[in-house]
Amino acid sequence: MKKLMILGASYSQLPLYKMAKKLGIATVAVSTPGEWPCFDIADECSYTDISDPEAVLKSAREHNIDGITTCCLDAGIRSIGYVCEYMGLKGLSAQAGFLCSDKYYMKESFVKGGVRCAKHICINNREELEAALDQLEFPVILKAVDQMGSRGLFRCETREEAYVHYPDTMAATRRDYCLVEEFIQGQMLGCEAMISNGKFLFCLPNNIENYQSYVPTPIGHSVPYEKMDTLGCEVEHQLELAVQALGMDNCPVNCDMMEKDGKIYVIEITGRAGGNCLPEAVSLYYDNDYYEAMVRLALDMNPESLFEKTSPHTANLSHILTSDRSGILKQIHNDNVTTENIVDLSFNVEPGEEIRKYENGRDRIGQVILKGRNLDDCRRNLADVLSKINIEFIS
Repeated sequence: MKKLMILGASYSQLPLYKMAKKLGIATVAVSTPGEWPCFDIADECSYTDISDPEAVLKSAREHNIDGITTCCLDAGIRSIGYVCEYMGLKGLSAQAGFLCSDKYYMKESFVKGGVRCAKHICINNREELEAALDQLEFPVILKAVDQMGSRGLFRCETREEAYVHYPDTMAATRRDYCLVEEFIQGQMLGCEAMISNGKFLFCLPNNIENYQSYVPTPIGHSVPYEKMDTLGCEVEHQLELAVQALGMDNCPVNCDMMEKDGKIYVIEITGRAGGNCLPEAVSLYYDNDYYEAMVRLALDMNPESLFEKTSPHTANLSHILTSDRSGILKQIHNDNVTTENIVDLSFNVEPGEEIRKYENGRDRIGQVILKGRNLDDCRRNLADVLSKINIEFIS
């Protein structure tokens, strides 16, 4: 029986474990100790820091694995590349894993590889921040180079805001440096892809719905991309340049982009599938199971076959459920009835738990995934679903 090591044991990685079990593959769950749901379903467990490449490699050898993967989190990407290179497994190289996990070296590779991206400056102290601000126009972004989502990320409209948030950014990172870069004001989009032996198996640009805070935070995705006819080729071109610049191969690809004045800028890219229901979006669009493709890719089990058939390219939309206030949950009233267009409507909070007003992905209370005839149909369905959900707090 083949054995697959999966980095991360949270709710987001659970579909990978379930798919491996369905395919008759043994799994090794890797995470720090805790009540993580995947520890219960995995065949073996390794209580290891997934961000420590040497520790993960040691565990991988002890468990005699045949492949390694993850989804929806960045912390283990460097370790995946390290393990794949030193054990001869299919996946990222050690160098590509390193570049994916440090946004400064990633951006430097982008510049060398001709990828269109924001102007950036690496800083190590307050004095270098002051000098960098003389070279950039406001607004700017302060960015921790080794975090995902909105952690250590601050949009600054003035020098004073930059000075205030610089210590916050440095507190969020394990590095002794961070980035300050220009803020590209445009329309965010994303792109999911998978590459195997130098060949893209698919490339799926997607629309991003943002929660507007100090930094825009994705709370929803939809496909097909609204500007596919006019900008689809440019999205794919910039994606290919970014992949080549980092030397990525044999991995899922998740890329954040920005469109401004008809040009596509690459914000960042990494060698794993995206979160916030993006694997489900791929699965619905291509009428397959993207988690199966991830498992098959890591074990060199012909993931190409899942994308060979002519698929219906089903329009779909995902939306993270949020609260506009904080408090103790009494009950969620959900008056929706099951229909064929509601793929998933679920909640991850229970009565008596504290709910926080939404600021980032850690404040989510659930999710909804919808499909429809087209994007407009999906958006109408979303409005209808949300109108039938009411959150009651303990007064």
